[in-house]
Amino acid sequence: MMFKWLSLVAGLFYIVLGIVVIVYRFFFTILDPIIAYALGGVFVLYGIFRIYRAVSQIKKSKDEE
Repeated sequence: MMFKWLSLVAGLFYIVLGIVVIVYRFFFTILDPIIAYALGGVFVLYGIFRIYRAVSQIKKSKDEE
């Protein structure tokens, strides 16, 4: 159960990281705007995917109980 909640927190972290990359255009080095938007978008999408998967697993485990 703890892994599912950790996955939820990781998803939130990826979304925040994506927003930071888009706003500051920095990820270990200065990025071109197009690369920053693309990389930030990938991080945000992956964060949404992680949150969706965590929420669906949490709901599934509550239904089984």
